[in-house]
Amino acid sequence: MGIRDWPADERPREKLLKKGAAALSDAELLAIFLRVGVAGRSAVGLAQDLLQTFGGLRPLLRADVNHFCRQHGLGTAKYAQLQAVLEMARRHLEASLRQGPALTSPEAASDFLTLKLRDLPHETFGLLLLDNQHQVLDFELLFRGTLDAASVYPREVVKRVLFHNAAAVILAHNHPSGVSEPSAADQQITQRLKQALQLIDVRVLDHLVIGEGKPVSFAQRGLL
Repeated sequence: MGIRDWPADERPREKLLKKGAAALSDAELLAIFLRVGVAGRSAVGLAQDLLQTFGGLRPLLRADVNHFCRQHGLGTAKYAQLQAVLEMARRHLEASLRQGPALTSPEAASDFLTLKLRDLPHETFGLLLLDNQHQVLDFELLFRGTLDAASVYPREVVKRVLFHNAAAVILAHNHPSGVSEPSAADQQITQRLKQALQLIDVRVLDHLVIGEGKPVSFAQRGLL
């Protein structure tokens, strides 16, 4: 039975319009993106098959073009569409962060930094630059490392802060291993950066470590 033959309240698109996107399952959301199924499988059935093959929605979204396109019912057009959707989500979140109220807690920037850093295969250090009202000036990815470490140079961080005339910063980096627990090296570089930035009267509001779960906040841990 095709989706068009389902009761109206059970069709993913109609369900989304009536109840909102949050009411849909991963398979239903993916089915709306796919639009059509394959022979013998509805879009929802195909979505369920793909989620099982990839091990969930997030691994599917992270798949490279070759792995993605090997699956029945997918191809380069769908891959391009998916990457466009993901990039729109990132840009929407960044625009909301820039245009929204001043940051008042680590949680205000957590979603944006997670979207930017969590799925990178290499360790990367980023800098969220803020004015004296804690409005976002810019976000920069400064250092890229291996799977285990990124070399962070305080001098380069200070240069970027001065370039943007920032009054405060939020540091962030990812752990590709998925474990977001800060290492001893993470704590050491945080203190070095904090001391370097204090010399130019710039505050380090937080350092977020991005892993698989909820980001770890140095500020909430009392590590700053």
